[in-house]
Amino acid sequence: MADDDQRQWKILPNVQELAAAGRDEVPSRYVVRDHDRPTAAVASEDVTDPIPVVDLNRLSAGSADEAAKLRSALQNWGLFLAVGQGIDPALLGDMMNVTRDLFKLPLEEKQKYTNLVGGKKEYRLESYGSDMDRSEWPVLDWRDRFYFIMEAESQRLDDLWPTQPPSFRDVLHRYAGRCRELADGVLREVAKVVGLREERYLSDMLDEKAVTYVGLNLYPRCPRPEKVLGVRPHSDGTMLTILLADTAGLQVLRDGEWYDVPVVPGALVVNLGDTVEVMSNGLLKSPVHKVVANAERERASVAVFYTVDPEREVEPAPELVSDKRPRLYKKMKNSYYMRELQDSLARGGRAIDRVKL
Repeated sequence: MADDDQRQWKILPNVQELAAAGRDEVPSRYVVRDHDRPTAAVASEDVTDPIPVVDLNRLSAGSADEAAKLRSALQNWGLFLAVGQGIDPALLGDMMNVTRDLFKLPLEEKQKYTNLVGGKKEYRLESYGSDMDRSEWPVLDWRDRFYFIMEAESQRLDDLWPTQPPSFRDVLHRYAGRCRELADGVLREVAKVVGLREERYLSDMLDEKAVTYVGLNLYPRCPRPEKVLGVRPHSDGTMLTILLADTAGLQVLRDGEWYDVPVVPGALVVNLGDTVEVMSNGLLKSPVHKVVANAERERASVAVFYTVDPEREVEPAPELVSDKRPRLYKKMKNSYYMRELQDSLARGGRAIDRVKL
């Protein structure tokens, strides 16, 4: 992301360092406005129709019960908890361990992979850092992160991949490979839910030019969690997102109320992205979600984001458009939509609402 006015981007405070300093307050740049401050969410055990846990192994074997749970999850929540997904629990554990080990590296080691380049004149999404220091983003998220491109290989910048811990690259490659298999299978099931005749209609959007990002996040303990957000409310500009987390903190918005997304051992959170909402012509919704901070425990997570080729055009599937259900979204290049998404993150609101007809 080139800086048109050649300003110097700032290396923002490392949130881990801020948390370790033992302050009673947080810097003002992290304090959200009063009406945005987190409030008590509805706990999963208090919901009459909780977020479904879907056994993908049983689903692939033809279980009508699992198919019904998936349909309910997608139509009512936009996300579900996936078990039986064929990923070895040991690999899930390894992925969390190397993520935590990565953030335990000395700060000077992590800053070798900073996302500020060219004498701090350019910000890039990839590698280590936090938010952009931009005037239109007055409040920063309470997290540190590493971002990597997994696919397409031609876009991957291997020199930005840390060499420590030694097992990191191997574990990430193996984990991302299994998640790609999971994403393809889930998108085929999503196509069935919305009634597309071609089972691979959605999964084929993830072609050789599609871009897969992996985001490793650390949300340190916060002395005033009621004043900050780990991640501000948003929906994902993806086809699909797969999340592995070891601690609660993710919340999803439904009917104007926030709900805790439970942490289930061995389960991955799978949520729909805005691209599926567009292609389903609004039959399915991309859920708005956020991450809240915690005073007692830090939280680590691994998010895999599946996005279509930036130059590919996205629009509602023709067979899902009719006189009874007119087209709801305009046709657009994915690169255009991603710019809308960045703007919505800065200014609030859902990017997808800006591309409705």
